Amino acid sequence: YSPLQSKPNPILPTLHTHGRTHTHTNTQWDMANHHEQEISHAYDDSEYEEEEEEGEDEEEEEEEKSSGDCKTMKGTCGGGRRGGGWFMGRVLDPRAPWVQEWNRVFLLVCATGLFVDPLFFYALSISDNCMCLFVDGWFAITVTVFRCMTDALHVWNMWLQFKMSKRSYAVVVARGEDNGSGRLHDMSARTVALRYLKAKKGFFFDLFVILPLPQVVLWVAIPALLEKGSTTMVMTVFLIMFLFQYLPKIYQSVCLLRRMQNLSGYIFGTVWWGIALNMIAYFVASHAVGACWYLLGIQRAAKCLKEQCIGTKGCGLRTLACEESIYYGTTSLVRDRTRLMWGENKVARSTCLQSDDNFDYGAYKWTVQLVINESRLEKILFPIFWGLMTLSTFGNLESTTDWLEVIFIIIVLTTGLLLVTMLIGNIKVFLHATTSKKQAMQLKMRNVEWWMRRRHLPQGFRQRVRNYERQRWAAMRGVDECEMIRNLPEGLRRDIKYHLCLDLVRQVPLFQHMDNLVLENICDRVKSLIFTKGETITREGDPVQRMLFIVRGHLQSSQVLRDGVKSCCMLGPGNFSGDELLSWCLRRPFVERLPPSSSTLVTLETTEAFGLESEDVKYVTQHFRYTFVNEKVKRSARYYSPGWRTWAAVAIQLAWRRYKHRLTLTSLSFIRPRRPLSRCSSFGEDRLRLYTALLTSPKPNQDDFDF
Repeated sequence: YSPLQSKPNPILPTLHTHGRTHTHTNTQWDMANHHEQEISHAYDDSEYEEEEEEGEDEEEEEEEKSSGDCKTMKGTCGGGRRGGGWFMGRVLDPRAPWVQEWNRVFLLVCATGLFVDPLFFYALSISDNCMCLFVDGWFAITVTVFRCMTDALHVWNMWLQFKMSKRSYAVVVARGEDNGSGRLHDMSARTVALRYLKAKKGFFFDLFVILPLPQVVLWVAIPALLEKGSTTMVMTVFLIMFLFQYLPKIYQSVCLLRRMQNLSGYIFGTVWWGIALNMIAYFVASHAVGACWYLLGIQRAAKCLKEQCIGTKGCGLRTLACEESIYYGTTSLVRDRTRLMWGENKVARSTCLQSDDNFDYGAYKWTVQLVINESRLEKILFPIFWGLMTLSTFGNLESTTDWLEVIFIIIVLTTGLLLVTMLIGNIKVFLHATTSKKQAMQLKMRNVEWWMRRRHLPQGFRQRVRNYERQRWAAMRGVDECEMIRNLPEGLRRDIKYHLCLDLVRQVPLFQHMDNLVLENICDRVKSLIFTKGETITREGDPVQRMLFIVRGHLQSSQVLRDGVKSCCMLGPGNFSGDELLSWCLRRPFVERLPPSSSTLVTLETTEAFGLESEDVKYVTQHFRYTFVNEKVKRSARYYSPGWRTWAAVAIQLAWRRYKHRLTLTSLSFIRPRRPLSRCSSFGEDRLRLYTALLTSPKPNQDDFDF
């Protein structure tokens, strides 16, 4: 006698001796620990790989050391949280859904910040009237506000990083570091905060990328340089400070991108988002290159004006800077005679601002029409166009011998070569991932068409095959769900199938009164099936191979009676067929031969169903026999059984016809003498026909569902 065969109740093994119970419990704990170690190793492979790439081995050792100290001093660690707690709050799981959503949002915030920073360059402009350099005040205010908004979101992300663990909470539970309250203990929270504070790419790195360097340069340094007349130095200082912070900002975005991929394996989960991210990166690079090109173009124009000013009598270097270094659009009369004379200098204007033929602008010759342009939108869009064109064509630039210009062109061309190569390669990979399944489907259909032509199948069969393949593709998009789940570990596979199938299995009335253990085993063994319209699933008399539980669509169940008369009924969502397997599996003594089908099943429309094979039905009924003894389960099985329904319908029809005949003959007694009945031949023939139909109708076995 084995209690697990009759009732697989986990409580039963505890009824044995104390030694056996202890052995069984230890075995369960060993299996659980082995499973937890597998989970821990699976997470550690990606996370420790990321930590090695980041060079944070020392921080990890400190964390393990502090964790060990906490385990040795349980009273201290446990009492700390009861007393005051850690002001940072509990540790956040990096794989929590809302954390991953925030990481996606923050990635877009980083892209926005990379787009905002080059806009500071467009605040510099040259006045067309006075031929002097100034700062566009309103545009500078707008860009500064956008920069402060992105910095505020960066600060919020830094606050989250103080509480963000490098490891998932599942790994901590597997290692036994949880204190049993569903959250990490306070010492872990302190360790996480200190590790972020001491990491090489932690707090101080994130703080550096949000320092207001462009704001300080634009609002403090540039006005001071303009007052001194150092117009060409303005662009040099601005460019150096910009690159000093912009390049680490790019590196931070790349690190965030890699961390998101290491945590979840994907970022947004769709191929089109991958293409969009690559296009966004390409446009941001074009925008940054175009902004630098605009700034260097202003420097070249300021250099030209400086040369003309030196050659003009009475012109000082301060004349090249406007009287109002930060200009807000207010019109005021220029009373300085020197500035008026400089603004009317036609030679300097024609040489530096009206044409690029009189001065060697080199690669910046197209900036001549921008530096004095009052349209802010044109100032932004045209450099982006230049950046896209330059990064895409790898050349067609006429450069001077100026070393800064040559270096700039070399960097732009090299960057364009790398970006275009990466963009084309990534888009090719993404498009291949999108179209590979469709191409595989087309190849499979070509092979199927060749096979059908080779075998000379009729057109009706060919059309049925085509319809089935199309509907299967429309339902699953070429994904073999069974193959994907089959390769997973057993525990994970059971959990996934339980999650996917539980709600649909519960829709079957036969399973509504079963416990979770039985439902879990049923979910682990059911298979999703799709049938096209007009498909014959089973024929009457054939061995029953499986039980079908209808999820969507309708089936027609028909039985042939005497003289070719058919009895039909329709099965819809919630109904099932193949109930002959239940009585076959539960009958004693057991017979190996499969029971014959009592009806023919034909699909009335495209139908989705769950299939439970005969071996699986046998397994469930043998190991969970106690469930099918339940009266509610037996009543549900009889009520939804097509065989019992058909027999009941025939019996009700016969009873109703007998009642109608009794009303016709106005008789109060059902038993009539033979002589009057023989005189009414029609009634006798009808009654004989009715009794014949009743006796020949396929009434289910009396032992069915009497378990």
